Amino acid sequence: MPVFSDPHAEIRGLPNYTIPEAAHYLDISASTLASWVVGRSYPTQSGPRRFRPVISPAQRRPILLSFINIVEAHVLHAIRHQHNVKLPNVRRALQYVEEKLRTSRPLVNQQFRTDGVDLFIDSLGELVNASEGGQRAFREAFEAHLSRVVYDKTKIARRLFLFTRAGHVQDQPRYIVVDPTISFGRPIIDGSGVPTSAVYERYMAGDEPENLALDYRRTLPEIYEAIRCESRGKQHSF
Repeated sequence: MPVFSDPHAEIRGLPNYTIPEAAHYLDISASTLASWVVGRSYPTQSGPRRFRPVISPAQRRPILLSFINIVEAHVLHAIRHQHNVKLPNVRRALQYVEEKLRTSRPLVNQQFRTDGVDLFIDSLGELVNASEGGQRAFREAFEAHLSRVVYDKTKIARRLFLFTRAGHVQDQPRYIVVDPTISFGRPIIDGSGVPTSAVYERYMAGDEPENLALDYRRTLPEIYEAIRCESRGKQHSF
């Protein structure tokens, strides 16, 4: 784990999220996230083999993820979802970037955004050129995800603005944030300590969004995004 210098930094590495919980926040499937964290088996002509994980969880028994792990998965999603690069290739490319940047967790380091993305793309070489849209689309996918990460003075991820709408594109609203030092690291409306879960529970109980905005002293668009964040994949979606 990276060495932090501020009093709240250790919180970012604490085991705090289950795989289903983290997958819901990131809007990715729990099975996909599990394969990144614990690996998965796959068949070959010589018998079953197993992919090694690309994310090292904060706790292994039971599996629990940290805020750092959530940011890693958030960035990794740009690689896998947008271009379907195979996990062994991703792992090799990340090892190459780790060596060049001299950091053990490049996906949560601000230097990855400035220097590491190009190193990562270069290390994949023809795999990226052959993918749909090539290197430009690949880099745009990274930028969309990295632009939602806020870093501290040590250049390590400090906050993460969640995607609240389908597509994971760059121009989505930045209203809902995960900050490990606020509300036990659960999603909140930015600029407040209001958990999105509290907003959603009241909405499902019958409170109108307009009343929620008044009660919490937030804007109506913020309330809508809080409800969207919590309602994804649930039977009563917003």
